[in-house]
Amino acid sequence: MSEHAPAVTAAEAIQHAARLLAQAELEVTNLPLIERMDQLACSWLAVANLLNERERV
Repeated sequence: MSEHAPAVTAAEAIQHAARLLAQAELEVTNLPLIERMDQLACSWLAVANLLNERERV
């Protein structure tokens, strides 16, 4: 039996990105971590964009 994770919505993807960026702002000494959080936030925003495009079709 295969269990699937619930589908993410565009709004949830944007919330994930916002959470990551807010956390990155709190990091003041760990530049690699800040950069990684920024990259992950960009990935979540790309997912949100793809989901929004899919809804338009």
